[in-house]
Amino acid sequence: MNRSPFDLIIFDYDGVIADSELLNNAVMAELLSEISLPTTLDDALATYLGKRWLDCEALISERLGAPCPPGLQDEWTRRCHDRARRDLTSVAGFDAFLAGREEPRCIASSSPPDWIELGLRHFGAHDVFGGPIFSAAVHVSRGKPHPDLFLYAAEAMKAAPERTLVIEDSPTGVLAGVAAGMTIVGLCAGGHVRGDHSQRLKQAGAHQVFDSYADLAGWIAETA
Repeated sequence: MNRSPFDLIIFDYDGVIADSELLNNAVMAELLSEISLPTTLDDALATYLGKRWLDCEALISERLGAPCPPGLQDEWTRRCHDRARRDLTSVAGFDAFLAGREEPRCIASSSPPDWIELGLRHFGAHDVFGGPIFSAAVHVSRGKPHPDLFLYAAEAMKAAPERTLVIEDSPTGVLAGVAAGMTIVGLCAGGHVRGDHSQRLKQAGAHQVFDSYADLAGWIAETA
């Protein structure tokens, strides 16, 4: 294998490892509609994709013009976990991509660790992945689009930002990676991807955008 141009690969989780964005945002739309805030799946994807709950909660309160109802996060978490145990899969091509990489890797996600662990164990990637999990819900005070989580992960992994590759699927995450001074690729392989998604990732500053893990692997090989 050629020497990699990167000393670390940081994976986002939802929409990059787990094909979970449709599930998460379908539940979000369902719950918000139940509290008299009519929301479609596309609305939820456009508004909440890539954000941690704390930041979603602020947006919900703003749209409601009132505090977010107590217990909403718990109910969202419960429904997401229930559906994930039945329906969640990994993003197409993730397993093959991981098998072909030797770089140190980690996850840096807006989601809490228990959600990430649930998915990795459900589709059999927990032991294979082998890298640590960093969560904006636990490790930093500011979530994406701030760079804090990616910088925290790189420091913990002893990698320089300029030698770090971030794989993201949301404009919010891309903005965070750009602000961290890392190489950012947008991945459009999840089921939530809509027609203009690639363009939105490019507008956020993604250095490259790929429709598949195979295309991403080919680019890394060419870059080495």
